[in-house]
Amino acid sequence: MPDGRIAIIGAGIGGLVSAALLAARGQAVTVIEKEQTPGGKVRRVNVDGAEIDGGPTVFTLRDVFDEIFDSAGASLDDHVTMRRADILARHAWGPDERLDLFADPVQSEAAIGEFAGARAARGFRTFSAEARRIYDLLDASFLRASKTWPPGLMQRIGLWRIGALIALRPYESLWQVLGEHFRGPRLQQLFGRYSTYCGSSPFQTPATLMLIAHVESQGVWLVDGGISALAEALATVARKNGAVFRYGETAQEIAIENNRAAGVRLASGEHIAAETVIANADPAAIAHGRFGETASHAVRKTPARSRSLSAFTWLAHARTSGFPLVRHNVFFSPDYRQEFRDINRGGLPSDPSVYICGQDRDASDAPCPEGRERLQIIVNAPANGDTHEYTQMEKDGCATHMMESLARCGLELERPLPHELATPNEFEALFPSTGGALYGQASHGWAASFLRQSARTRIPGLYCAGGSTHPGAGVPMAALSGRLAAETLMQDRASTASSRRRAMAGGMSTRSATTASSG
Repeated sequence: MPDGRIAIIGAGIGGLVSAALLAARGQAVTVIEKEQTPGGKVRRVNVDGAEIDGGPTVFTLRDVFDEIFDSAGASLDDHVTMRRADILARHAWGPDERLDLFADPVQSEAAIGEFAGARAARGFRTFSAEARRIYDLLDASFLRASKTWPPGLMQRIGLWRIGALIALRPYESLWQVLGEHFRGPRLQQLFGRYSTYCGSSPFQTPATLMLIAHVESQGVWLVDGGISALAEALATVARKNGAVFRYGETAQEIAIENNRAAGVRLASGEHIAAETVIANADPAAIAHGRFGETASHAVRKTPARSRSLSAFTWLAHARTSGFPLVRHNVFFSPDYRQEFRDINRGGLPSDPSVYICGQDRDASDAPCPEGRERLQIIVNAPANGDTHEYTQMEKDGCATHMMESLARCGLELERPLPHELATPNEFEALFPSTGGALYGQASHGWAASFLRQSARTRIPGLYCAGGSTHPGAGVPMAALSGRLAAETLMQDRASTASSRRRAMAGGMSTRSATTASSG
């Protein structure tokens, strides 16, 4: 076995960050990716001759990536061009019911006041203050730190700060607490939608997740080339630091020898020997034996009922008319609760909310691009892609309901719509054993965040990274998971090396408690 070799399965954001950071520290890194390009869920699809980003589209917490590139001996600005969006998102409920949120909170407050009155503007101020308090409490102690349980979080925050812990509001639903700030259902919908950023329902997630609204209020960045350009930049930095990429290769099994990771066996039969392995894959794939029966015991299984949302996603190259799109647009259904009831029952929403990313809409309120423009259109769906085969009738019905929701708000799309459609079935094929869940485990209930898989697994030498592991879903969180995996791996190596140097009675050595711990 090559001494110290690291194999990384998957070139998603988490795996790319791990590769860049570990290679920068002189480690021998090999990244195995089944697709021909880096990115994982950050993927690009050719539709009607146009390259359209088919994965995440909202880029926040730029400082996370500035720090990662710096640690890898590079500069984010040297690899990616981006600018801050003036309008965070445009929201609509009808042809004359539109509300923009802005990078400038004063503008947002004024817009909310004009839209819903002075009381709503005051509610926005109190909501924003509470969201910021929660984020400030959890940023360093939980989001950017290794996974812990409630007692450990209390230690990090400070046992004497009981009031601060209560202020996290983990036992109240987001929807319930939003009702304290906003009387009208429209603003509850708007700020409740942030729970879908981690694939969850605002009626079931803890109010703690209002911190996502604060994250977005700190800046949304428009990346030239989309999030795919960020993935390519991370791969470039990793290669410059010495990482080797094996594209078009499928990892069939994580080799386990003497109860520890020993490399990766490819579908071709080749064995890549490695002392440690990072799986940038949904832990569900490991638990269900996608990487071998022995490795399946490394993580716990997640029940299908705990899965996050999936989606119907249309990637379209089409002409639009009517509604003035910006980069990020949300068209709300008249009954949000019914929408999530439909999904919880395993069906498609009969009157869905729709998200559209206008990928050619860079400047605020820019005129409609001439000719066709690139669109990513999303409707939430249940993660049942492994148990239900969607029929053409269901696909056509969902498309009709989507078009009706847009038309209600004044947006018309070209028909027939030049597009590629991905359903939970396609997402299950891309990300096996997930049912098409795009965010790992749903953040439902106070304990959900503590139940995510940590960087360490039950098998020494095997680590996890990605948006389905701690600290959670989204591009910045996936990046933080990759950094945590790299840091944890290096800590465990240092601990193991130290224990190996220590002489024991009888000439034996003992595995360190750190290495042996399970996630």
